Amino acid sequence: MTDRTEPRKTARDATDPALLRRDRFGALPDRIRPEDMVETKPATLPDPARDTYNPDEWLIRYCG
Repeated sequence: MTDRTEPRKTARDATDPALLRRDRFGALPDRIRPEDMVETKPATLPDPARDTYNPDEWLIRYCG
């Protein structure tokens, strides 16, 4: 885990855990816009080979 903020360089901060904790966790991360959370892709074209099955073909093969 990387620290995003640099701790203060004073002698008082080195001994006070509350100030160290505030330096490390005192700020919220940058806000992410809802537009940046959505990925859009164009729809795929229909595959013509996928729809070549004829549901009545078995009648011609086995009954004809």
